[in-house]
Order: sequence, then structure tokens, then C-alpha cells
Amino acid sequence: MQHQAIGIFDSGIGGTSIWKEISIALPHENTIYLADSKNAPYGKRSKDEIIALSIKNTEKLLELNCKLVVVACNTATTNAIKVLRSSYDVPFIGIEPAIKPAAIQTKTKKVGVLATKGTLSSELFAKTSDLHANNIEVIEVVGTGLVECIEEGKIDSQEMHALLTSYITPMIKKDIDYLVLGCTHYPYLIPNIKKILPDHVTLIDSGEAVARQTKAVLTTNNLLNKNSETGTYTFYTNNEVEVLKNILKNNSTSLHIHYLAF
Repeated sequence: MQHQAIGIFDSGIGGTSIWKEISIALPHENTIYLADSKNAPYGKRSKDEIIALSIKNTEKLLELNCKLVVVACNTATTNAIKVLRSSYDVPFIGIEPAIKPAAIQTKTKKVGVLATKGTLSSELFAKTSDLHANNIEVIEVVGTGLVECIEEGKIDSQEMHALLTSYITPMIKKDIDYLVLGCTHYPYLIPNIKKILPDHVTLIDSGEAVARQTKAVLTTNNLLNKNSETGTYTFYTNNEVEVLKNILKNNSTSLHIHYLAF
């Protein structure tokens, strides 16, 4: 099983931000990425829909012989990972907004979280907030329209800038000193977000932590690929291939990007 691929799925192309961190931390691992762009964004969907889509994606990755599944989607993690872990034998790595480090480090005792409705309204997010942020103010903002703009290749558009400004400005006025990105699409917006944020506000996302956890779980389960060669990187999307190619165009490694109906 050591030579089998790490499977990664997201409601579209955003989880490629997680894939990048995994490929840096684990350069010898093969990876298979599923971009369920046809059904993006998951944040607007009901919990039952999110669970059904997560099961569909997991079963496709298992058909493709993956040894571990990374749920590279905050909304899918917070709504479906408990079901996935109880239904399948492979290890699962999930993603939650990184509230804990923000809550520990904040000086103003005010932390912003930009995420989808599906993540912010989930039971797991509420538990995480209660556990780590009960002595600080968490300003939650739903990033309506951000995922759609990214999926449509409008990262640097006026529409995107207007949306980000409208979401971030109220948090700045409330004196946040940390902004947690609670969606794997959002790291692609960091250059745009930094143009709006004051210098004293720190951005946090979950990518590096997820990569570290993936490595730890592979090691614990004796699943690390011992090959010395660079891994193979395969990407599948059930929507426009060009959107996925464009988001990955600056990657220096060899990528295999295909359309797949799933």
C-alpha cells in the first residue's frame, strides 16, 4: 500500500492549496486530486447533500486505489468527516478553520473568520469555537460569492475586490488582529486580502498543518512511500479543465490534468 496514492478532494479547485503543501512536505508521495467543480460551492448545500457528495468523492478515490483521503474542504470536513471515518477503513485527514492558534496569539481578543455558510453553521465549527475561543470575540463572516469567482477564474477582478472589501472592512473596524481563512479556496486570495488588511493583522490558513498531519498519519500507519523519486501528481475535474490548469500553471512539477465524469 505504500506506493498507492494519497487521495484529495474538494468542492472545486480550492483544495489545490492543500495539495501544494502536501507535495512540499511529502515530495515522494503520489497524489490524486478530485475537483468536484460541478457541485461547487458546498457551502450553500444542506448537510445531507454535503455528506452524499463527500461519499461519492471518497468512493471514486478508493476506486482509484488511494491509501488515505484528505478532505481538502472545510465544509465537507465539518459536516461529513465523522460519517466518512465510520464508513471506510482508510485514514481520513480533515480541515477546520485554524481558530486555535489565532485564539492563543490574539492581543486584541478579537479574531475574524472568513468562511462559507456551511462551515460556520456546522456543529464541528461550533464545538471548535467553544473549545478554543470562549474568552475571545470571534467575528464570523460568510464569504458569499468568493468560491464562485475563484472557480470562474475571476481572482483579480473588480467584483472580487469589492466582495473582499465588503467582508473584511467590518472586521477591521472591530479591531481584529488575526484573520482565519476558513475555506481552502481562500489562500488564492491572500495577495488581494493583504492589500485590504492593515499590517498588524495576521492571516492564518490550515495548509501547512494539514500537510504535517498527513505525514504523521502516514508514518503512524506505515504508509509512507519509501521511493526516492518524485511522486506523480494526477488531477481530475468534472468541469472545465482550463480553470484547473490555470490555477496550477505556476507549479514547476509535472502535472497530469484530466476531465473525469464523477
